[in-house]
Amino acid sequence: MNLANKLTMLRVFLIPFFIFFLMTDIFGDGGKWIALVIFLIASFTDFMDGQIARKRNMITNFGKFMDPLADKLLVCSAMICFVELGRLAGWIAIIIIAREFIISGFRLIAAEQGRVIAAGWWGKFKTGFQMAAVIFMIADIDGLQLFTDILIYIALGLTIISLIDYIVKNRDVMKDVK
Repeated sequence: MNLANKLTMLRVFLIPFFIFFLMTDIFGDGGKWIALVIFLIASFTDFMDGQIARKRNMITNFGKFMDPLADKLLVCSAMICFVELGRLAGWIAIIIIAREFIISGFRLIAAEQGRVIAAGWWGKFKTGFQMAAVIFMIADIDGLQLFTDILIYIALGLTIISLIDYIVKNRDVMKDVK
């Protein structure tokens, strides 16, 4: 397993720790700051694994599959936690998570056809805004709620746009191959 893929797997490994510190009161208010640091580290691995893979020619099918899945697991875990904490409307989380299931379904069908579909630019923008929204939601800083809400709605819009873009660009995956 190359370095880029190890960073992707680190992101997956950090998710349970992120959830634990976000959802428990064991450390009082400090838990959210620990969760924030973990989320920032995980988000940084998302940036670094792609950079390393491209720069060192380490792009693999495993990375093309696992990198977006790790992003989905991280962001969806956060969204579900925020619904549980009463800080995010359930319908927003449902749209974001539904998009991820649809894209995962497309990727599975493509894999059966021997194809690996890499993440597109709209998906990368979506992920960036989702991660930024999660960071501000974790921090929960007084006076920044409007900015946080704007980030959430931009992320939601990009979620929908990236889904449409993905379906349009990869609609041939759904055609029956004989």
